[in-house]
Amino acid sequence: MGQQKYQRRKEDRPAEIAEAAFEEFAEKGYAATRVDDVARRAGVSKGLTYLYYKTKEDLFKAVIRNVVVRRVNSLIDGVESTALTSEEFLRGPFLEFMKKVPRSPIAVVVRLLVAEGWRHPDLVAYYYDNVVARGLGAIRGFVERGVARGEFRREALDLQPHLFIAPMLTSILWRLVFTERPLDTDQLIESQVDLLLEHLAT
Repeated sequence: MGQQKYQRRKEDRPAEIAEAAFEEFAEKGYAATRVDDVARRAGVSKGLTYLYYKTKEDLFKAVIRNVVVRRVNSLIDGVESTALTSEEFLRGPFLEFMKKVPRSPIAVVVRLLVAEGWRHPDLVAYYYDNVVARGLGAIRGFVERGVARGEFRREALDLQPHLFIAPMLTSILWRLVFTERPLDTDQLIESQVDLLLEHLAT
């Protein structure tokens, strides 16, 4: 399976191994995943896997980078470079990103951290530093720019940036815990954006 699925170009191997690791973690959880199984799924030897990733923790960090960081980087780049007004960005690229997350591989990583992160504080810290802190920092910068442009009230500077991502996290947790009680997460996230804009607008 792995031999057919993954390309054999040397430069692709780290990403292929990280993708195989994500699939193993998603199926079995962090604790139950073995490096042997990751190597088998990727179609490489265990020794080659260790050449790129010294520990299972390194593999999980690679998953965070491949699955989460690159997607968050795309949003952060948009925050920093957009020519849209603040409202246009929130109702456009930001809202589109937030709606996708509860159904995306990012939600799988969050699920793993919720379930097993208490046993692995280093992984939680890595996720916070490379995803959460950077995302919150970008939101703070976005709000500051909106205030400077006169699009947001000055009181917006006192707003916790966590409020921007709260409905997304609620959506992920709801889907994880209440699997038989569907929630329209798109509507939830849209409603939060409406409330934020009503509160922030001058």
